[in-house]
Amino acid sequence: MNRLWMILIVSALVAACSPASPDGPTTSQTPGAGLPPIYAPRPGDANLERAEVFLDSTEVVAMESYPVQFAVVLKGHLPTPCHQLRVVYHEPDSQNRLKLEVYSVVDPTAACMQVLQPFDQNVYLGTFATGDYTVWVNEQQVAEFEA
Repeated sequence: MNRLWMILIVSALVAACSPASPDGPTTSQTPGAGLPPIYAPRPGDANLERAEVFLDSTEVVAMESYPVQFAVVLKGHLPTPCHQLRVVYHEPDSQNRLKLEVYSVVDPTAACMQVLQPFDQNVYLGTFATGDYTVWVNEQQVAEFEA
């Protein structure tokens, strides 16, 4: 009898862990799909004050996928812990320039400690046609890569 229960339990676990049927619900595995990233501009940002960020480094990384997907790793500091990071990404222009606006927003009435707040954020860029691309952050070229 114990053996029968063991077979039933293992069968149930295997069925529960198997992938959904082609007609069933699916989820996207593409980075950046679904909810907006935490750094995306928000509707309430119009009520906040825009401020700068202090970028220490930027790096373009290629993900091990097919087709190859790219992201920018931004490392730096926000002026205070009350500031929130914002990144606006513009699709490549005719010269294959990828432009990012990196800034912060803060409630000007909030009382906040005056200490730098570090951040380390990956910004998904996507996949690209074959070619050479440059990445610009706040109007300065920071990287280039070949897709």
